[in-house]
Amino acid sequence: MADAELAVSSRATRPLLVLIANDQEWSARSLETILGPHGYAVLRTYNARQTLDLARRIRPDAVILDARLPDGDGLELCASLRGEDYLGPATPMIVTTSDPGQRGQQVAAYKSGAWDYVVLPLDGDVLLHKLDTFAASKREADRLRDDGLLDPTTGLYNARGLARRAREIGAAAARRREPLACVALTPAPEGAGFDDAATDAAVVRVAEQLGEVLRRTGRTSDAVGRLGPTEFAIVAPATEAAGAERLAERVREAIDAERIVIPRGQDGAERVRIRAGYYAVPDYAESAVDAVEMLVRAASALRQSSGRGGAGSSAPIQAFASVGR
Repeated sequence: MADAELAVSSRATRPLLVLIANDQEWSARSLETILGPHGYAVLRTYNARQTLDLARRIRPDAVILDARLPDGDGLELCASLRGEDYLGPATPMIVTTSDPGQRGQQVAAYKSGAWDYVVLPLDGDVLLHKLDTFAASKREADRLRDDGLLDPTTGLYNARGLARRAREIGAAAARRREPLACVALTPAPEGAGFDDAATDAAVVRVAEQLGEVLRRTGRTSDAVGRLGPTEFAIVAPATEAAGAERLAERVREAIDAERIVIPRGQDGAERVRIRAGYYAVPDYAESAVDAVEMLVRAASALRQSSGRGGAGSSAPIQAFASVGR
């Protein structure tokens, strides 16, 4: 067995390692009692500094951290961990709290990169089911990364991975005689384009933020990927042209809510909006265009729409490429 195959095999069979960051003895032990008997390996830290140090060394498969830690805010720790390359966007993070009814903190937890926000005392069965689902996603992300199908910056599919998923989704759509849509998107600064004033670091940062928004807003059935430095695409099964427009609008609203900006040196920062183009067919079984070509046509529609639109437009430009065979 080759070294790469051995690495994949061992990762698929070993227990998932969960790092618990909590200085409250009762809460931490209750989590250990729930996770241990169900096949999870558990390590524990007591403060933010220990958690950052241990996470760098062990690269856990999931992190459960309390919103309050002795040496810092748990949400700040969550954001710090999420920004580390050794964890990446595919690592599940769960924030726990003993303060019920704090909606503002719940929203802040999700903005910091948490996958879930749990109020103590927790329901052990619910936690296990969630963690099992998260773990399956993590294993699949690891497998795709090993296969070279994921974009390392965003954790989404790269162009190769998205093409593979488009073929798979297209085959299922053909069997069911369902509609299919491909939506291409790009972040668009309100003023000058990225090439005019943006640094490489700024482009990467915007791509990371947009990738996070797309993960949250996409359906589980959708395939989301990064086609280029600032171009993304969604393959949306069972979606006609009107649904593609609604999808683009939903992403636009999410981007506006995030208030993503690109720095402009001493001139301050500039808001990032979203532009979109799509290609849709009402019955993929009768389409003369395959799913990969649909991605190409959606990207072409995006580029055409960007050329026609003004830089200050606040709404996405949904360039209708075609609906038909």
